[in-house]
Amino acid sequence: MSDESRPYRTAAVIPAAGRGVRLGPGAPKALRTLNGTPMLIHAVRAMAASRAVSLVVVVAPPEGAPEVKNLLDEHALPQRTDYLVVPGGDTRQESVRLGLDALPDDISIVLVHDAARPLVPVDTVDAVIEAVRDGAPAVVPALPLADTVKEVEPGEKGAPEPVVATPPRARLRSVQTPQGFDRDTLVRAHETVVLNGEGATDDAGMVEQLGEPVVVVPGHEEAFKVTRPLDLVLAEAVLARRRANDGF
Repeated sequence: MSDESRPYRTAAVIPAAGRGVRLGPGAPKALRTLNGTPMLIHAVRAMAASRAVSLVVVVAPPEGAPEVKNLLDEHALPQRTDYLVVPGGDTRQESVRLGLDALPDDISIVLVHDAARPLVPVDTVDAVIEAVRDGAPAVVPALPLADTVKEVEPGEKGAPEPVVATPPRARLRSVQTPQGFDRDTLVRAHETVVLNGEGATDDAGMVEQLGEPVVVVPGHEEAFKVTRPLDLVLAEAVLARRRANDGF
């Protein structure tokens, strides 16, 4: 199939199989509630808000897939967007790969989105998709850093660590999701690269390891990751502001 005739159907894969230990004991992170609604539902709605996204694949905890399917059935989602729930694996990479395996053949663009980023605006989602459509094999939304960053020699937890270097802040970005990919490129990355916490720590890093280009589009301050209890407070504040401004 030529590039001109190739369909540009887009799917979003949301790995949601982790437990989120930094938020403390209780339900898995993706099932914690914001304004009474699980974060996962907010994240699915954020992907489905884009008219370009025709399918959302949620990768659930292996023992919790029926519960996640029930949650999605109970909450209103755009009718134009289909969704699937598949059991995840032991690692994030395995879960994303299982999500990729569940995609129909006519999906050519894949978004990978953190369930813990429930408030990403639709304009950011659309910008990522558009950049992939324009030919980039991998696209990440990102923000400039506000703080100076120091590279250190890691030491014992809590002990002083010597500074090795101060990278120029103007060249650094804080990466968010959804990350967007040409499907074939992402599949090839998952077949040949292993996430290891060093060279490749996310899906875009895996594509970098293939030697393929990765480009950055502007991210958004509301696409932050809910990791710690204070992040929940901030997310609730964002939702309250949205309700006050536009009835979200």
